[in-house]
Amino acid sequence: MPNTNSSFWMQREGNRPDLLCGRSATYTIVNGHFLTLVCSIVVLGGFLRTYLRSFEVTVLIILSVSGFVIGQLAHSSVKVYQIVYPLLRTPSFSLYCYFAPIIIFMAALDVDFYILKNVFWQVLLTGLISFVVSFIIIGYVVLKFNRDFWDLQTSLLFSMTLGMTDPIHSVNSLKTIGVSKMYTDIIRGESMIICGFTSICFGVFRSNSLQVVVFTELHIILSLCLDILGSIICGYSCARIIQFILTDLFSNILTSVILCISMVYMTFYIVEFLGMSGMVALVTVGLNLDSLSFKPRIELIITKFLIMFSAVFQQLLYTFFGIVIGCGETKYLKFHTVVFLFILFATVNFVRLLTVVLVSPILMHTNYEYNWKWGIVIAWSGIKGVFSLLLAPDIHNLAEKKIESPQLFILYVQVISLLTMGINSYMMTHSARTLGLCAISLPRQMAMQNAIKHIQEIIQNTITLFKTEKILTNVNWTLVEEKTKIEYNFPSDPYYVSPDNKEEEESPTEEVLIEEARLHVAIIQMSSFEKQCYDGILSVEAARILIGASKSYCPIQGKFMSIYDVSTYVRARSWLMKFKNMLTVLEYHKDKAPLFLYGNNKFLLFVHHTVFSEEFEYAGHVITVMYIYPMIIHLWPMARELNVSALLSVNYYYVFLYIFRSALKIIILKRKYFDQYWNTLDFLIMLLGIVDLFCLYFVKLRPDNFVLIQITVILGYFRIIRFIPFVKIIIPLLINIVDVQIKKRLRLMYGITKGYVKSQEDTKFLIKHISSRESIYQKLYEILETNKRDAVKELGLIEHEGRDVVIALKTRQAIRSVIAKALKNLTFLWSRGIIDKHEGIEMNKVLLAKIKALNNFPMAIPPPTPDKYLHNIIWLENKDVLIEFFKLHSLPPTFGIDSSLRSDRGSKTMFTEYCTSGDIIGELSCLLKREIEYTVICETILQACFISLEDLYEGFDVFWPSLEYKIWLKLALSIAYQYFESSLTDEDLDFQKCVAFNLAYVETLSSYNEMTIDNVTMKFVIIVYGSVIDTKTEVPYLAPCILPKTCEQVQGTSDLSKLLVVQAFEPTKNTDSKVMVNTGLRMTQRENNWKRKNEERGFQLSWNQSQS
Repeated sequence: MPNTNSSFWMQREGNRPDLLCGRSATYTIVNGHFLTLVCSIVVLGGFLRTYLRSFEVTVLIILSVSGFVIGQLAHSSVKVYQIVYPLLRTPSFSLYCYFAPIIIFMAALDVDFYILKNVFWQVLLTGLISFVVSFIIIGYVVLKFNRDFWDLQTSLLFSMTLGMTDPIHSVNSLKTIGVSKMYTDIIRGESMIICGFTSICFGVFRSNSLQVVVFTELHIILSLCLDILGSIICGYSCARIIQFILTDLFSNILTSVILCISMVYMTFYIVEFLGMSGMVALVTVGLNLDSLSFKPRIELIITKFLIMFSAVFQQLLYTFFGIVIGCGETKYLKFHTVVFLFILFATVNFVRLLTVVLVSPILMHTNYEYNWKWGIVIAWSGIKGVFSLLLAPDIHNLAEKKIESPQLFILYVQVISLLTMGINSYMMTHSARTLGLCAISLPRQMAMQNAIKHIQEIIQNTITLFKTEKILTNVNWTLVEEKTKIEYNFPSDPYYVSPDNKEEEESPTEEVLIEEARLHVAIIQMSSFEKQCYDGILSVEAARILIGASKSYCPIQGKFMSIYDVSTYVRARSWLMKFKNMLTVLEYHKDKAPLFLYGNNKFLLFVHHTVFSEEFEYAGHVITVMYIYPMIIHLWPMARELNVSALLSVNYYYVFLYIFRSALKIIILKRKYFDQYWNTLDFLIMLLGIVDLFCLYFVKLRPDNFVLIQITVILGYFRIIRFIPFVKIIIPLLINIVDVQIKKRLRLMYGITKGYVKSQEDTKFLIKHISSRESIYQKLYEILETNKRDAVKELGLIEHEGRDVVIALKTRQAIRSVIAKALKNLTFLWSRGIIDKHEGIEMNKVLLAKIKALNNFPMAIPPPTPDKYLHNIIWLENKDVLIEFFKLHSLPPTFGIDSSLRSDRGSKTMFTEYCTSGDIIGELSCLLKREIEYTVICETILQACFISLEDLYEGFDVFWPSLEYKIWLKLALSIAYQYFESSLTDEDLDFQKCVAFNLAYVETLSSYNEMTIDNVTMKFVIIVYGSVIDTKTEVPYLAPCILPKTCEQVQGTSDLSKLLVVQAFEPTKNTDSKVMVNTGLRMTQRENNWKRKNEERGFQLSWNQSQS
């Protein structure tokens, strides 16, 4: 433990803490007044931030001046000095440990790790170059222009302190004007590297041994590397602990916040106690935590707490150090002090500019379009803050030559900090605006205009719907429309317009629009991944991989991430399969020989039972284990000389046992003995043992033969191969471990692929809002559809590779979805007062316990037999009568198509659909009595249950009228959820509930039949098959389509149209049953002579195939 830090942890006899400033008091200190001072500073800072919220530097200047005034009063008044004395006697390292952890953790938590990882080496080199340049130039300026005659070590420590860039204030001004987070994370990453390296250097200076022993350069470099590596390891371990705490389902918000902040401080203190850098450890913790490391909404709460603590700590620090400066002697504050301050300010900015010039070639290699404009902005980002201020008192404490005015170190750092916060922050924002770096591009403006237009349409539709309500008839709708009209002025470039790009900006090319749309698609996909993770569809690891892959491929221009890119990013499982195959080849299989070959030969029968007994195998392992100790003695020269005869006897005994065991196996197995690799190895060990014995014997006969002695010594070392058979005991265990890892990898890849497919579907719903150009929309749709097909194909391949793993994963996800739905319903009932608070808490605990129990869910579940899948057909409702009926009538598939008719077919429309275990093909074609040709390509061995059209309609007759209607209802619900999932998110359209309570039902329309739509009782009316026309506006609607609220009456235009009606309320159970029976009767009237119009043939064929 460093000596200067020991006063913080314990008070030793003879040790005195390093005081910030002032002298030791010879009078009694008044307790309690210092806390009043602290509270007053917090209150004053709060009021100032309230009235000067846009001028943070002004608040800090006022607090610093107030602190200086208090310090001057303390310098001249004993009563005031008694109040501030607890601050003045506080060790400098203690203040560093009180305030630094929260601030550095908050800065690291706000950095996107995936962005930083892509440019890690560029940022690391930038930080090191910046540290070295400031170390040299500021140190030289201090030695040259300072008149206080600081020594070399003091000047270098001061240059390191002043060279630190504040990771919070350096980007705060850029975040407020909408600059891309990629650039702010690069600046903040460089700042954290400088802060971490400076803290390590100060830790080295604090150590006891540095003052006693003169280290070599190699020793210092090794010490720095070990400090960095150890700090990173400790930080990563702490991040995993915090993540485990924050994702616990049973932890409440208050407990999570307290534990998170406590773990941050505990990590910092433990790492510092071990002599490493707590700042580097906390940077590692913050970078390893992301939005997926927290439960929903907890990240926002923790961030708010961190921002609050950081603001309060910053106000206290600037006031405290103002007090410390005021308590010093004012005679040291001269005109040269002011001149030297301006010299330092100019030097700091010159160092930053020089650093940007030196690192520009490095930053050019990033994928973030770095140019000279960003170089100018980054040149103004060298803002100093609290970290420089916290290390300023240590300059005096660690200096070789103490000076009479230690408060000058703090004065210089604090004033430079305030100057850079005010001037550099303004210049950064002004430069960014002037150079057009914060202006929204024309493609982004077009995308935002599309979004605003969509929101305005929603508002207008809502107003139109409200106008129909009787209670709102006397509302001034003109005023409502005026007040709800959205007028948004896009941030533009008021200062700078490039004449070369003006015409191009007015008319962006299609490539530019596609690139902008690609970035929007990536953002939508990442949002989908996060939502799936919160909903329990995706595991945290899978979501983190998908988000990381999206951010990795996002900077690549024109690159739409495919599922193959994700597989490359994961570096999948090929080496595990090869390793398992190698282990399988090496696995030991016990030999067997038939007993009838030996007849009545008792000796051979005895040998057979002996060789193939478990005891015989164990005896071989025991022999090998017993030889470990003699082998150790043989390899130890001194012990070998003392036990030569004993080692020879043991070697004779071991070789004899090996010969005996191999002979018994050869007697029984004969030539088959050499079919096993391990038997061949045993035979080789036996031969080497025999040769070793002969060599030892010949050495006794010819002790003067040097070559023979050397061969014997070499063979003695070859005895080590006698332990190789131990491996065959470990191989089965290794195979099991590898098999578990392969299953985990398969489960992860299946979850990743399924999450990717879901994100593609979510994106397709929103691409209309990305770009209004039809050509852009078509290209995006084709790209997304192609990527989705590739991902679905990959799903089939993964299921083929690990069917039992996929079944277990699907089952687990189904359980998770059902419990999540139950939690949502419980929250609704709880919020409406239907369930008491205590009962709600207990039921919530029960459901959360079930979700937590899924962590121990089996990794693999064997697939069920084909007849078990009949229980999963939803319209059979798991009724034994229906299941047994179709079991008896199921036949091998003939597809119902005569081969003689195939050649007479006309043009064929081909469609591709990927099906997995338990899926049903051809429901719609059976209901319509129309043949559709299927070509099935099986990835795995398949067993199918075929139900012919005649058997199905016989079932309709036997179980009339409900069975046919239920199949239509199931199809209608699946179509509605497939195409309109986002609109039906809040609807609980479970099949059984729809059958029991009539939450949704199917209506039938034939040609020229009309249906009236009641918007009061009907929440949604969805066309799932066929087409209709609005009788009032004559607007046609083709399936699948949700009828708008303005539609009051429709007329069928197809021979058969099916409409799914979602009720706006839940009727009573009695009326439900009546409606269901009537609807069922109406739906089961079969029309055997349905005809279709020629122009509808292509659409309906494609619809039939896609639903099958």
